[in-house]
Amino acid sequence: MYMEPVPEGESAVRSLSAAWSEATAFVTAMDATLSRWLMETYGIGLADYRAMLHLSTASDRELRLNDLARKVGLNQSSVTRLVERLERKELIFRDTCPDDGRGVYAVITDRGVGTVDAIRDPYEGKIRELLQSATEEYPDLGRGDLGRAFEVIGSLIR
Repeated sequence: MYMEPVPEGESAVRSLSAAWSEATAFVTAMDATLSRWLMETYGIGLADYRAMLHLSTASDRELRLNDLARKVGLNQSSVTRLVERLERKELIFRDTCPDDGRGVYAVITDRGVGTVDAIRDPYEGKIRELLQSATEEYPDLGRGDLGRAFEVIGSLIR
């Protein structure tokens, strides 16, 4: 990522668009690292893990496919492929709504809950490790600028 040099004592975060760019660049870099780590360590993708995490904490351990897609940040066809992958691994299954046969739910299995439970602590440890070493891991992102970027964005969230 190219960044203009900033005079000492001055912040590169001078606008909301700059703050947003800094934050999204950081999150994208973190997600890419977490995705590689999850695949290498557990053979599961980041979106797959996030989907199972949402399902494991949902009421009755199920979500409508369109709600799952929204929570994971996927479109309808991508969430369908995700569900198919997790079904093949017997981590989730599809169920239809008893009141409305058109509604399709993703339901996490006991095996899926066990997988989430096994991954959660190491995953959170990896996040903590990456955050604590962010300036070494992602040298193009200045810690001070990143902190200010999140402050700018956080100040607008209500």
